[in-house]
Amino acid sequence: MPGYDFRLPFEQPIFELQEQIDTLEANETNSPELRERIRELRKQLTETTKAIYNHLDPWETVQVARHKERPKFTDYLDLVFDEFVELHGDRFFGDDRALRTGFAKLDEYKVLVVGHEKGKTLKERNECYFGCAHPEGYRKAMEKMNLAAKYGLPIIAMIDTPGAYPGIGAEERGQAMVIAQSMMEMSRFKTPIICVVIGEGGSGGALGIGVGDRVAILQHAYYSVISPEGCAGILWKSHNYAEQAAQALRITSKHLSEMKVVDDVIEEPLGGAHRDHHQMAGRMKVYLLKTLRELLRKPTDNLLAERYEKFRRIGPFLETPPAVGEPVA
Repeated sequence: MPGYDFRLPFEQPIFELQEQIDTLEANETNSPELRERIRELRKQLTETTKAIYNHLDPWETVQVARHKERPKFTDYLDLVFDEFVELHGDRFFGDDRALRTGFAKLDEYKVLVVGHEKGKTLKERNECYFGCAHPEGYRKAMEKMNLAAKYGLPIIAMIDTPGAYPGIGAEERGQAMVIAQSMMEMSRFKTPIICVVIGEGGSGGALGIGVGDRVAILQHAYYSVISPEGCAGILWKSHNYAEQAAQALRITSKHLSEMKVVDDVIEEPLGGAHRDHHQMAGRMKVYLLKTLRELLRKPTDNLLAERYEKFRRIGPFLETPPAVGEPVA
């Protein structure tokens, strides 16, 4: 089971039950009583996992979204798409490995896929700065999305970043400006755009490829104007208050759906996407195909008008926002 050796604190009851099952299954005795006990424990394991994951608080959701075994962009490339051909470089500075782009097939549809890549090994994570893209990454994405729009190919963007890279070099090369340009360009591309937050959706780094006709989020992902640690550092001058910040920010799929910041929530397998990559990829593929068929039926003028109106109206004003650190309903 993916993620079995990486334990989140609130998952302890799950692993205790799993260890009991493993111990009994290793027993050479194959008595009816033993089989019945294993069945009871499996039922209890399912019920416990469901109870825990149906009641995650915002900080626990952030932990799940950052799980090291959670499916990454490259996992979805392998499990959802066919014939992926990667496109490199921004024709200006370099090839940012934190943002990957390329043509692919989704069943009968030819599409352009864009996504943040965090990497799996330490070497890969260092090469792509843990999913924090530089300006050249967003320029690359814009260039390839413009190419897709030219040939009428739908665009699928997968978001998984704590935020755009905040280094001096990135700022010198126009980080904020290029993200703003990317958002403006995406609002005008004459082709369907589907955006899905698959893990972390942090700040402008997420918005840089987050303007689409449909914006979806996985059940245990989060989407926020700032990371909980960043918010805690500003308000309390300490990352120790990240849990309170996560609660106040309203960053979970439930809150985002209620405030109409996202259009759809894609349900994850029991216990999170990290427990079953193939099942999660299957649900992702079903959602993408269903949404793509719906958007391709719309006339281009209607598509652009609806996209513009969607982002003009996004998110309600909160008349009585919760006090910082106060529980959020």
